[in-house]
Amino acid sequence: MSGVAETSSADLRLDRIAARAEELRALLAEGLAGEAYTKASKELAELEPVESRIGDLRAAEQAQAEAEAMMSDPEMRELAEAELGALRERIPALRHDIRIAMLPKDEADERAAILEIRPAAGGDEAALFAAELFAAYLKYAALRGWRTEVLEYGETELGGLREGIAEITGRGVFARLKFESGVHRVQRVPATESQGRIHTSTVTVAVLPEAEEVDVDIDEDDLRIDVYRASGAGGQHVNKTESAVRITHIPSGIVVAMQEEKSQHKNRAKAMKILRARLYERQRAALHATRAADRKSQVGTGDRSERIRTYNFPQGRVSDHRIDLTLYKIDRVMAGEFDPFIDALIAEDQAMRLAADT
Repeated sequence: MSGVAETSSADLRLDRIAARAEELRALLAEGLAGEAYTKASKELAELEPVESRIGDLRAAEQAQAEAEAMMSDPEMRELAEAELGALRERIPALRHDIRIAMLPKDEADERAAILEIRPAAGGDEAALFAAELFAAYLKYAALRGWRTEVLEYGETELGGLREGIAEITGRGVFARLKFESGVHRVQRVPATESQGRIHTSTVTVAVLPEAEEVDVDIDEDDLRIDVYRASGAGGQHVNKTESAVRITHIPSGIVVAMQEEKSQHKNRAKAMKILRARLYERQRAALHATRAADRKSQVGTGDRSERIRTYNFPQGRVSDHRIDLTLYKIDRVMAGEFDPFIDALIAEDQAMRLAADT
């Protein structure tokens, strides 16, 4: 009986969601304005994907009832059995999809993202891999039709990357990239290695949801802004004017330096965009600190000190340590094909949250 009760309770909840969506549509049609309109529109936008799946479920359940009624007709029995077989697979799948759609949303999921990549351990080899990984993520963004803008790209004398920062804009960017934060390890024979020995180097990746000005209140009095001459690889001056900008947020100690543009104004605007993203992410981390005890049941902590993936070039494999997934197609991954990992990470995260919700 408990299973019947659970199903009945779940169905009542689905009926309430469908009814609420209809109620919101009626309210909007009546001519809500201002904040009430914005609030109702946002709630309806969140409910409509669930409502659509509920409609599919109800249609499948109606078809099941009709097929079961047809079973008593000898002439229709074979057709009904075939239809019932398909529906008995489809209905649980639809219920599963609805449960996923009803999971609490991360409000940042639909936002653009700031991608930051820096070499960690491994010297020149780490910097070279950082450059390759940065390029791979830009290729991934292109494959998904997202727009990218490189905000900062500091190159080493050997063509490696000291620091790479990019803004990636599109639908659901942060939702797909947020699991990429952490330490990425590379194992390969460096071009400079004469003995053919495999070296291990690491690169840190941080993915931050882009913040609007309304998300983070920054007091100008809390900022120290320094301007200086931009310099290229090896310390060579590339600009005779003081166009580079360094912004220090005194309360947090966060420092952002920007010299990509020749205009001091543009460098300051880019630096403020990165500062807002870092402060916003710090706020999000503080809000979610109460969930720290649950981190063992999460797919990664999002901490850039956590080793999440290894790229082994001699074996041609890429391994994600959080979900024990290894793929032997490193060339395709470095060409931007991260979806097999990202899809698996999202699925694992959903499975864990569904299990915690039961």
